[in-house]
Amino acid sequence: MSAPKDIETPIEDRAQEQHFVAPLAELESGTTKRTWNQTLSVLISGVALFSDGYNIQIAGYTNTVMAKLYPHALTTTMKARLSNSILIGDIFGMLLFGLCADRLGRRWGIVGCTFFLVLGVTLATAAHGKTPEGMLWMIVIARGVAGLGAGGEYAVCTTSAVEAANETAGLRKKRGFFVVSATNTAIISGFVGSAIVFLIVLAAYGGKPHEGVWRICFGIGIVLPLTIFIFRMRMVDSTLYQKHGIARKAFPYKLALKRYWKPLFGCSFAWFLYDTVIYPFNLLAPTLAAGFNSKATLLQSNGWGALINFFALPGCILGSLLIDRLGPRQTYAFGMVMVAIFGFAIGGAMEPLRTGGTGAFAAFVVLFGLFQSFLSVGPGNNNFLVSSESFPTPVRGQFVGLAAAIGKAGAAVGTQVYPLIIARFPTQIKGHQAMFCIGSATCLLCAVIVMTTIPDRRDQLEDEDLEFRKYLEENGWDTSDMGSHNEIVSSTPPNEKEDLKP
Repeated sequence: MSAPKDIETPIEDRAQEQHFVAPLAELESGTTKRTWNQTLSVLISGVALFSDGYNIQIAGYTNTVMAKLYPHALTTTMKARLSNSILIGDIFGMLLFGLCADRLGRRWGIVGCTFFLVLGVTLATAAHGKTPEGMLWMIVIARGVAGLGAGGEYAVCTTSAVEAANETAGLRKKRGFFVVSATNTAIISGFVGSAIVFLIVLAAYGGKPHEGVWRICFGIGIVLPLTIFIFRMRMVDSTLYQKHGIARKAFPYKLALKRYWKPLFGCSFAWFLYDTVIYPFNLLAPTLAAGFNSKATLLQSNGWGALINFFALPGCILGSLLIDRLGPRQTYAFGMVMVAIFGFAIGGAMEPLRTGGTGAFAAFVVLFGLFQSFLSVGPGNNNFLVSSESFPTPVRGQFVGLAAAIGKAGAAVGTQVYPLIIARFPTQIKGHQAMFCIGSATCLLCAVIVMTTIPDRRDQLEDEDLEFRKYLEENGWDTSDMGSHNEIVSSTPPNEKEDLKP
């Protein structure tokens, strides 16, 4: 009986081939079971986004208090500055720390993000000035610094969580669920947590506006990122980054853009469209609720707004259960279509809902809650996932950061444009109708972009890493020093390795 063909190959030649790329189907080496430590590392990689969600959303609630305390200083322009300062910081943080995550390592990116976030929130909490205008300007600057850290978390936490969820076959089977739990669910939980904290603090002050309300609410945001900082300091870079990262000065940006321009465009534009919808609707939730009762107190209007925003959390959970079954981009598009359906329904029925009494108000809350919920089922959950799974490890942090930054630009556009749209209509009801109809049409466009430009996920992230490495080599790029150690899984099955021994 003749020996197998591959055994006939000279041992010296086989030894030289073992360092090269393995067939994609044979990358499932090592343990396939998921351990609690590995699961915990995935969650810790991203759970700091809870503090980002809290610190971003708390501004919307504290603005209602500041408007009562400083009516002359807190003009419409200053209110926009307070809301947008953290968004601008987010954009710079996403770009800066996305770069740091790829060039210096995931761990150092996390350390830098935490530093700027804590510094900015501390400065905002302690803000003072000779005039209310001076104090508000200090808060604007401080929240911009905090945004630098919060934005960086989007790029660093997402890449860290996705790569940690790729360590074993057991984790990969539920990668969508774990990554969503560590990213969007954490952010939405921060949104909900900010509402609960704000309502408790406001109630402690008798429902009356007081300087202590916004200072305490800001100050709690300092504690949150520090609680897990010690755990995150002990993290190490992922196996994928150690094997495929590019830390040297030269970087193949031109080749990377040539290969991945289409998914980069799709992820960025979809995130942009989503943020043009979600941010203005979140900020205007208390205003929309208050429109049903002009006599609502500060506590009541914020309470209804908090209830509406709470609906996003069960949407996160539902979406996380669908991702690994339907696929990220399919779940993304499904969520967007459902948002459009509920949005058109609210927009078309806004007038009878506003004038139909208590029962109609309850129907509005449910419909708007479902609108918010499916924003989480689709884009809220999957922006992080599709943006990180569409790119290889060497550029993942930078491309995710760029997509998220373009998304945040959409948030700034949306928060500026929607109030202008509402103001152009003769009544507030007509303006809110237009807001829901335009937002719903935007969601349908987003669903089309997702299904036509974003690729289907690959079960094993290293598949794309190896394809990218091969692409670089075919285009004359030296890949010999990629990774902190050149560890490519051998293509030789274990039983054949024994036969290769001299």
